[in-house]
Amino acid sequence: LAATRKELLQQWRTRRVLIVLAVFVLFGLFSPLLAYFTPQLLRSIAGAEMFAELIPTPTAVDAIGQYLKNLSQFGFIIAILLGMGAVAGERERGTAALVLSKPLPRWAFILSKFTAQTVVYAGGFLVAGLGAYFYTVVLFGALDFGLFMAINALLFLWLMVFVAVALLGSTLGMSTGAAAGIGFGGAAALLLAGSLPRVGPLLPGGLFSWAGQLGALGETPVPSNAGAVAAAVALILLCVLGALAAFEQQEL
Repeated sequence: LAATRKELLQQWRTRRVLIVLAVFVLFGLFSPLLAYFTPQLLRSIAGAEMFAELIPTPTAVDAIGQYLKNLSQFGFIIAILLGMGAVAGERERGTAALVLSKPLPRWAFILSKFTAQTVVYAGGFLVAGLGAYFYTVVLFGALDFGLFMAINALLFLWLMVFVAVALLGSTLGMSTGAAAGIGFGGAAALLLAGSLPRVGPLLPGGLFSWAGQLGALGETPVPSNAGAVAAAVALILLCVLGALAAFEQQEL
C-alpha cells in the first residue's frame, strides 16, 4: 500500500494523471460531437456539399462508433508511451536501487506500478465514459447507461492488456528506448494476431469486437465472448508475472 501511494503520488507529480484524464476527456466529449457535426461541417465547406448528402443522419450508434475508433487508434499508444519508463526509467535514474534499499520487496515494487496505472486508467475511462454518455444523450436521445458502461468495461480490460505488455517491456528493457521497442513490438504482435481466424476472437481484439457489437445497439442479442475476457485476464497475469520473474533476477 505504501508503494502504491508513492506511485500514485509520482503519477500526479509527473502530470501523467492529468495527461490521461485530459486525453480521455477529449475522447469522451468530442466523439459524439464529431459524429453529430461532421455532416454540418461538410455542408459548410464549398464543394463538399455532395459528400454531406451521402452521409446518413447520425445516430447514437455513430457516436459510439466514433468513441471506439478514437480509443482503438490512440488508447494503446498512450498505454505504451506512459508505461515504458515505469521500471526502465527508474533503473536508468538509479531511483529503483535507492527504493529497493529500503525494506521493500521487488514484487511490491512491480505490483505497485501496475496497480497505480490501473487506478489512473480506471479514472480515465470513468470520465471519458460519463462525458461520452452525457453528450450522446444530449445530442441523440436516450441511451442505456448500463449497456454503455459495459462497453467501457470491455474497453478498459482491452487497454489493460497493453498496460501489462508495457510493464513487461519496461522490465525487460535495459533502457527506456528498449522498453518502448519491446512494448510496441508486443502490442503490434497482439494486434496482428487478432486478424487470425481462430485465435483472433480470443485475443484483445475480440473484446473490442464485442464492444463494437454492443455499440451497434441492435435489437438482436449480442453473443458474449467469455473466452476473450478469460484470455485477456490470462495475458495480463502472464505479463505481470513475467515482469516479476525478470525483475527478481536483474541486478540494479
